[in-house]
Amino acid sequence: MDIVQSIIIGIVEGITEFIPISSTGHMIIAEKLLGIPENEFTEMFTVAIQLGAILAVVVLYWKKFFDFKNLYFYFKLIIGVIPAIILGLLFSKKIDEMMQSTTVVALAILIGGIVLIFIDKLFHHPRIDSEKQVSYGNSFAIGVWQCLAMIPGMSRSAASIIGGMQQKLTRSAAAEFSFFLAVPTMIAATGYKLLKHYQTTGGFTAPEIKLLLIGNVVAFVVALLAIKFFIEFLKKHGFRLWGIYRTIVGIILLILIYTGYIQK
Repeated sequence: MDIVQSIIIGIVEGITEFIPISSTGHMIIAEKLLGIPENEFTEMFTVAIQLGAILAVVVLYWKKFFDFKNLYFYFKLIIGVIPAIILGLLFSKKIDEMMQSTTVVALAILIGGIVLIFIDKLFHHPRIDSEKQVSYGNSFAIGVWQCLAMIPGMSRSAASIIGGMQQKLTRSAAAEFSFFLAVPTMIAATGYKLLKHYQTTGGFTAPEIKLLLIGNVVAFVVALLAIKFFIEFLKKHGFRLWGIYRTIVGIILLILIYTGYIQK
């Protein structure tokens, strides 16, 4: 991987992290198209770069994250991230294997797209329109839904937002809580990947550190712009258009895989 490739992947991550189309899936596809080889570093990079985009949430919602008088907010996030930590540790090897399969990504994008086309009609009469109304039980349930995103291509934001809507949150409230929950989730996932890479390789080279920093900075800047766009779009249009996009992309990917243009 070179600097230009890390910038491109950072842009892809920043745009797609908060949109329910799967940032991991799109990064894996972009890496395949760019000819980036699969190795320990690129596998770690695909996860670690997401932290840059996630930190954009902390900046945009800094009053929420640094309101230390509201300890309930932090407790809710801790409870919400527990399912991902447990399942992530139990199935880390299987998750890594799935991340190397373009077929898994394509199928997850396609199936998730079909679900999103109809999801707005499934949940009616939401009654929770702010994070303050979210209970600990709601937080845990949304955290369980978020675990679906361990299948690359499924989309963490889609899974957690749908989980929020199933728990009677409005679309915008579910999206914001999904953003909040992403912070501890990706800190844990990135920390685990960095530690694993360090233990496996014995450390980070200077070029690797440079690529990680550049990718994260680019993802952070692009994500700042993408978050507000997505919230407004979601309020007005819902999930249907994203579902149609995912369905089309999933079908195209399966055709490219079947014809040999992209490796399985």
